[in-house]
Amino acid sequence: MGSFIAISLISALVISINSLITYEILREVWKVLPKMRVSPRLRVILIIIPIFAIHMASIWIYAIVYFLVSNFTSIGKFTLAGKVVGIGYQGFVECLYFAGATYTSLSLGSISPTDNLRMLACAEVLNGLVMLGWTISFTYLTMEKFWTLPHRHHKSGE
Repeated sequence: MGSFIAISLISALVISINSLITYEILREVWKVLPKMRVSPRLRVILIIIPIFAIHMASIWIYAIVYFLVSNFTSIGKFTLAGKVVGIGYQGFVECLYFAGATYTSLSLGSISPTDNLRMLACAEVLNGLVMLGWTISFTYLTMEKFWTLPHRHHKSGE
């Protein structure tokens, strides 16, 4: 029961951190975009780069938390081909891989969390889906507001 409460609190903390990071970056992008005098194509790139950075930062945060929890607590471990993932560089790379696959809900299944660590993975999937939806809608709204397309002039009767 104590491990379940601990992982629930960790999940809530990581979701909160990711949400705050996303909010702050998107808020800054929204403030800066109207001041920029750039082409619509460049504006799209200036929207997409921070969004990729948001998602990469979220994945790295989850990887760090997975690595710390799996190596320094009794909440759960990661297994790969029946063996427990270790504490070294390769162990962190496995956590990073798992975090990326889980955040995007790809979940390839080659590495598996055990015990209550599975609950953090479930929270990450939901967090990833919400963050992806949020940034997709942000991209749509910014393109609708700041991407002006030339108006077509129709001849009467067309």
